[in-house]
Amino acid sequence: MTAPILYCGDTCLDGDAAYLAGLLTMWGFHFDYCPSDRAIDPAAVSGRQLVILSDYPSAQMSEAAQANLLAAVAAGTNLLMIGGWESFHGLGGDWDTTAIAAVLPVVMRSDDDRLNCDHPVLIRQVASHAAVDGLPWSSRAPYVGGFNRFTSKADATVVLEADRLRAQYRDGVWYVELIETHPMLVVGAHGSGKTAVLATDVAPHWVGGFVDWGDQRMTEKAPGSKAIEVGDLYAKFWKQLLTFMA
Repeated sequence: MTAPILYCGDTCLDGDAAYLAGLLTMWGFHFDYCPSDRAIDPAAVSGRQLVILSDYPSAQMSEAAQANLLAAVAAGTNLLMIGGWESFHGLGGDWDTTAIAAVLPVVMRSDDDRLNCDHPVLIRQVASHAAVDGLPWSSRAPYVGGFNRFTSKADATVVLEADRLRAQYRDGVWYVELIETHPMLVVGAHGSGKTAVLATDVAPHWVGGFVDWGDQRMTEKAPGSKAIEVGDLYAKFWKQLLTFMA
């Protein structure tokens, strides 16, 4: 039986994919999984509520599979792309040259869009949205260690932004300076389907301290995967985002 969600990428279930697979399992979402080294069956994208592409190279999605996905999104399937080295343009993602780029709510770069950060990158809510409302973005902003750079399309909504900061210690005081701001979570639509992109990764290392957001620890293990341990606010964020998308 086809599951409502098709999740593709993040290497394999006993690797980085353990995080999103664990979160999906934690909140009761049923999914089928396709690892990063396996091509998507063109028929596999049809009839889904949600297709997730996370660190999954475009070379693994044939033109036939892309055409089926475009038709599915127009008919009501939702599409979420999560950041990573093989997401967006990335390093081997190359989604900017595909038909899928036209339906995502952002304009991708045609060069290396990865940004690995050794300074703080804090996430800030900039629009009210079901995927993020009720979480302490202002009073307890989480941080990430890297993300893909892109720009929002005019008809899309930027929900979260990433502020790159430079911290300097002088005369016994920390001084923090804003370097630049980038979109972090952008939502849109194509036909009857919802579309969304998250610029950072769901798993280490790019996810940084975001994965530990919260005071309580939550653990889960998806079938065929390894166990994960994450912060409760991080887990709640994914529950809200996935509920909105699925």
